[in-house]
Amino acid sequence: MWPDRRIQDLFAVALPIVQAPMAGAQLAELAIGAAQAGALGSLPCAMLTPQQVREQYAAFRAAASDAPLNLNFFCHRPPQDDPAREHAWRERLAGYYREYGLDPAMPVAASSRAPFDPAWCELVEELKPRVVSFHFGLPEAGLLDRVRASGARIVSSATSVEEALWLEQRGCDAIIAQGAEAGGHRGVFLRDEVSTQTGLFALLPRVADAVRVPVIAAGGIFDARGIAAAFALGAAAVQIGTAYLYCPEAKISPLHRQALLAGQGDDTALTNVFTGRPARGIVNRLMREVGPISALAPAFPLAGGALAPLRAKAETVGADGFMPLWSGQARAAHSLSARELTSKLAHDALALLQSRGR
Repeated sequence: MWPDRRIQDLFAVALPIVQAPMAGAQLAELAIGAAQAGALGSLPCAMLTPQQVREQYAAFRAAASDAPLNLNFFCHRPPQDDPAREHAWRERLAGYYREYGLDPAMPVAASSRAPFDPAWCELVEELKPRVVSFHFGLPEAGLLDRVRASGARIVSSATSVEEALWLEQRGCDAIIAQGAEAGGHRGVFLRDEVSTQTGLFALLPRVADAVRVPVIAAGGIFDARGIAAAFALGAAAVQIGTAYLYCPEAKISPLHRQALLAGQGDDTALTNVFTGRPARGIVNRLMREVGPISALAPAFPLAGGALAPLRAKAETVGADGFMPLWSGQARAAHSLSARELTSKLAHDALALLQSRGR
């Protein structure tokens, strides 16, 4: 009954909905709920260890049986040491340290996100997930061949037609068209410029026309109208992230949840001050006073290390000014579980598509 079943057939799922992998904001519970409703559940791996991924994978299997699962990885290059930039960043934050009674020169732990490498590839070969998705491009060809040989379907994000064609040429089975509205990190990888990134409904039909593989629409989709519009513009499925952050299964702080409830999406901006790479989040104190885009922020993912003590201290007094509050440009509060939300989105979207088809 869906107008395009290519993603359902490719991923072996009942619904053309992908629960977006959101590193730091979820574990297996969110993926389980989405999968139980018939969508593709996703597990972000960039902030987990291989053993933690094994444990979460086992939890998913125990609750969702043989349902398909997407394991998501980052493909960034580890940053080069830049002591001068690190020092300048610490100097920029020194006033905040003193405000919270912290020593500006105190040692801080390095912030890390694990890029896909041979160790992660071995884990994919061990677990054999139905789908492996990447952000910031693709791993090197040898690793990609091994992922494909494991039987996994390969997906990655594109923020332009150029990136979509690059991904298709390297064998992606499907492409996520990520619009500027999307919460979290930009998937941009061929160019550094993000100020000209296209909105989803301008990007989507161009990508769908340019590539032969099915396209998954991502960015600002939070209800049936967005799903129906994405299909009308050439999508074979949608990827939804921010709407799932309201679910009780999401692993976000009370302050993040409070910030999500306080607005409807027109309170966000792209910023690099939390990780060193542009990402969309709700505007808070650090973004207003230091950014949202700062040339001082160390390369991804190092910017977050110096913020960790500030974030921890501020949270003790109920302040969210030093934590990333990832969110897309459109959202609507709800109290549904991940399973309930997925079912409602699918039911309402099908009803809307059918009514328009009559």
